[in-house]
Amino acid sequence: MLRPQWTVVSRLAAVLLFLGVAFGAAGVAAADGDGLVKVFVVTDPARSGRVDTLGSIAASTLGDANRASEVFDLNRGRVQPDGGALTDPGQRLHPGWILRLPPDAAGPDVHLARDTSQPSDTSQQGGSGQQGGSGAGSGGGNGSADLTLPLPAVIALGGAVLLALVTAAIVARRRTRAMLGSLLGMLRRLGEPAARRRRLMARRAVGQRFAADLDSFRRAYGTLGEFAPDGRRPERPVHALRVDPAGTTVWLPATDEAFAPWTRLSTTRWRRPANAGPWNPPAAGATPACLVRPGADADGEPVFVDLSRLDGVLSVAGDPAVAREVVWNLLAEVARSRPGTPVTVLRDDAPQPLAIPPGLRPVVNAGAGWVGPPPRQMGGVVRGAAHRHPVAGLVVLAGEPTDREAADLAALCGPDGAGWVGLVCGEAAAAHWRWRATADGTVDIPVLDLTLTVPT
Repeated sequence: MLRPQWTVVSRLAAVLLFLGVAFGAAGVAAADGDGLVKVFVVTDPARSGRVDTLGSIAASTLGDANRASEVFDLNRGRVQPDGGALTDPGQRLHPGWILRLPPDAAGPDVHLARDTSQPSDTSQQGGSGQQGGSGAGSGGGNGSADLTLPLPAVIALGGAVLLALVTAAIVARRRTRAMLGSLLGMLRRLGEPAARRRRLMARRAVGQRFAADLDSFRRAYGTLGEFAPDGRRPERPVHALRVDPAGTTVWLPATDEAFAPWTRLSTTRWRRPANAGPWNPPAAGATPACLVRPGADADGEPVFVDLSRLDGVLSVAGDPAVAREVVWNLLAEVARSRPGTPVTVLRDDAPQPLAIPPGLRPVVNAGAGWVGPPPRQMGGVVRGAAHRHPVAGLVVLAGEPTDREAADLAALCGPDGAGWVGLVCGEAAAAHWRWRATADGTVDIPVLDLTLTVPT
């Protein structure tokens, strides 16, 4: 039998849950017929790391950058909070502007707001000489959109906060912890299948986009040309690139810097707008890069890393299935951009050998040695971690290497090896790069402080 205080808490929690459901339902009903519209709030590039345009907004919320004209038509002439207005499709968007979106907009950047504006009656302006003005009718409106958050959402949020405070006050009780743990576990079990389906759909969308996107490769390779050595300054190593419709972001060493039109976003990140001029082609005679896309960031934009700077072995540990997908996708990226690259698989007699994507040239172990280019003579010089060298081939291993396999990796991928790049699905003691795959279908790249969605 429950004690009196537990009865009161239980009843209070039930009331709050009922109010939350009721207000949530009211919010949904309001979204259908009480003046709620879908909007996009223009971000500050200094905080978000991106420059919002009509094209990028249409791409992220409607799935098609070509629908930018629809966003423009919905917001043409609407007075914004800072007094400005959108009058031209190519106009720069100011942080804080609130832009209306078509009803089928979706995504994390889409918000709901109530439109309290009074639309102007242009049919009554013919005799007043006001056609072509701001759209103000006789009622005094100026055609701007006064967008506010719906009251049911605010009330529901307040109820949720109050419920959280009540729960925190009694969480020390053993019985409460057990009840909450059981409830949360049940909710997770109920929601996990739907969450898995959503993650899988998102990963498939990334894979489809990567398969159809060739322009980002051109822009990424062109960007590297801007950091190539010239008569005035040495090469500035580019660790990674992010390509999106509005521009390009690069990761440089903290000791290096870029120059106009690049602007600094953080200690290591720099941003270049897309309309700042053409991208430079790779420098003639430069060591060729080997760009691959491990995945997409939180905005769905591709992020490139350069395997020619790996200078050894990449270890992808964590969830085994997702780690194999990461390595397979890296191989597929190389097959797409550099077909004919030689690749060999260690432990090819494993129960689940890693398949090689079409387009690469398989190479087998010829007993006493590897079939491939001879080892490079380094003359005792230790290569820096950021130095680029051509990728002579790829060595793939599914699982943690044995002593013999570690020796084979060192012979091919070590400082005095043959210039090959090792990709290991698991822990590798001698790895130069270490990534971690998660069961959610993401891969963490600690050195870049990035978490990317792995395509499938």
